[in-house]
Amino acid sequence: MADPRIKTLKIKTGVVKRLTKEKLMYIKETEQQREKVEKLKASGIDESNLKKQEEVLRESQMMIPDTQRRLKAAFQDLKSVIADCEELSSEEDYLNAQKFLAEAEKEISQ
Repeated sequence: MADPRIKTLKIKTGVVKRLTKEKLMYIKETEQQREKVEKLKASGIDESNLKKQEEVLRESQMMIPDTQRRLKAAFQDLKSVIADCEELSSEEDYLNAQKFLAEAEKEISQ
């Protein structure tokens, strides 16, 4: 029977992977929305539409720190699970977990 820690490792790895992608998506969305607001300002669109787009931009910007906080928590969680499973270092899931941990560490430091 498979080690139950592998299932935990897979779940924690999936969370880190998803949150890393989510953070990158919010950063991209914020940039796209910022460009859209600038274009609308340049085109002289009415004030109510501009305010609505600026509100959308602020909401996207607010999601980045929230996602960063959740990513840090998931990162620490996965890091502790990996430390507890060192004897599984030859398992593919263990190696994947380490890979995604390294990718997430890059995002956390930004």
